[in-house]
Amino acid sequence: MVAETVPGSPKPRAANGAGPPSAQPSGCCGGLRVPRVRSCLRANLLVLLTLAGVAAGAAVGLAVARWGPRLSPAQLVAFSFPGELLLRLLRLIILPLVVCSLVGGAASLDPASLGRMGGWALLFFLLTTLLASALGVGLAFALNPGVGTQARETQQAQLPPTKEVLDSFLDLFRNIFPDNLVSAAFRSYSTEYELNNSNMTLTKSPLAGSGRMNILGLVVFAMVLGVALRKMGAEGELLIRFFNSFNEATMIMVSWIMWYAPVGIMFLIAGKIVEMEDVGQLFASLGKYVCCCILGHIIHGLLVPLIYFVVTRKNPYRFLWGIVPALATAFGTSSRAACLRALVTCCEAEESRVSKHISRFILPIGATVNMDGAALFQCVAAVFIAQLNNVPLKFIQVLTILITATASSVGAAGIPAGGVLTLAIILEAISLPTKDISFILAVDWLVDRFCTIINVEGDAFGAGLLQCYVDRHGVGLDGLGPELTEVKDTVAVVALSPEADPLILRKVQPGGLGPGPTFRSVGLGAAPRGISG
Repeated sequence: MVAETVPGSPKPRAANGAGPPSAQPSGCCGGLRVPRVRSCLRANLLVLLTLAGVAAGAAVGLAVARWGPRLSPAQLVAFSFPGELLLRLLRLIILPLVVCSLVGGAASLDPASLGRMGGWALLFFLLTTLLASALGVGLAFALNPGVGTQARETQQAQLPPTKEVLDSFLDLFRNIFPDNLVSAAFRSYSTEYELNNSNMTLTKSPLAGSGRMNILGLVVFAMVLGVALRKMGAEGELLIRFFNSFNEATMIMVSWIMWYAPVGIMFLIAGKIVEMEDVGQLFASLGKYVCCCILGHIIHGLLVPLIYFVVTRKNPYRFLWGIVPALATAFGTSSRAACLRALVTCCEAEESRVSKHISRFILPIGATVNMDGAALFQCVAAVFIAQLNNVPLKFIQVLTILITATASSVGAAGIPAGGVLTLAIILEAISLPTKDISFILAVDWLVDRFCTIINVEGDAFGAGLLQCYVDRHGVGLDGLGPELTEVKDTVAVVALSPEADPLILRKVQPGGLGPGPTFRSVGLGAAPRGISG
């Protein structure tokens, strides 16, 4: 029988699903679009909440500053108290983060297992990170993004006293080599001058301590301890795993803290707006800070290909064009983990011509220690916050910024806004207030994408330089050492929680990048660590 069609009713569809085009899209696209939107919102929930906190903080601050009564200093402290809790939580996590991450990071970078080629690649990554730090400091002093913004109450009383250059250098080395590790956790050395009223002379107190954590001393001790544990071999492996497990637990705690960040950012920004004399100048300074960071990333992104050209005498932009898909993935996801597979594929493509034995070893190393973009933005942010508080930075403080930013890249946190947490470490090292980190967090969602692009670009050019060295000197796989022949996975690791970096939860096979449940960190014999963007 032939089915009759009732006027106004939909026409029957063929058995194979074919039918009028207008009969299919409505339910199909709607059914697919909703889960995609829901998944996208779930993946970017923290960013959206942070932006909402920024907008709400700006609205509340402007409303109180314009229509509300003028707040006294005590009332302003109470008004910003939820933001103060965020800063206290971030400072709480600095000590375990610095010690555990740097011990694990230094222990994973064993020169004996890296070989000569891996050592050269590591040196390239550290030099480019130092170059990015110097570029960030130079741009911040040239553009002065924080100059001109003043609070309602003068902060001249908070300025540190002027010290002699010799005393500043001596204090730097006193902090690098502390005499007591326990006191370094809450005190740093700073020469103080006492005025003798009887004869009007200054008396030095070179061993007086300030109430700030000695970050430089902890960084140096943690890195030396990590190298010493690696030299112990099997006997030190147990303690290395302890520090790595401690580090992973710290990362999870920080990820929990970051879920409170939108609330804290809202009250920090609202309190700062109420405190400022000229709110428009404050937002203008924040815009100049973002432009300064982006300009620095662009300049550094052009300097790295120039280094590639000077060393290899090859066209760097042809190589750069080959990794454009990986750079686009880095900008879209703001995650080194998400674009690692795309970067390996691009480097092994015909345009780049990097051997898989090199790319699948060097790229994970770069993802561990190459933090050019993060180091640049941290240095710009440190100078910006100093200018925002009218605190002039001396040469020793600038040198401390460069050392701390470069050393912290070895143990950078693989967490949302992990670079901002490293910035808190730098601010502690140079005795600057951490309360203005809220402004950095407000725009970190944008700046961090450019940081990830620069980090990924540095990883790719490091692999390209190593490939050129191998081709030029005729080094075979035997000369590269066993670590470059394949990415090893010798130690079983426990799958981490979803808060951990997804790069740790992937396995690299010698013949391909299969999505296995675990990933052994770059074949270096270390337990897995978080890797930031």
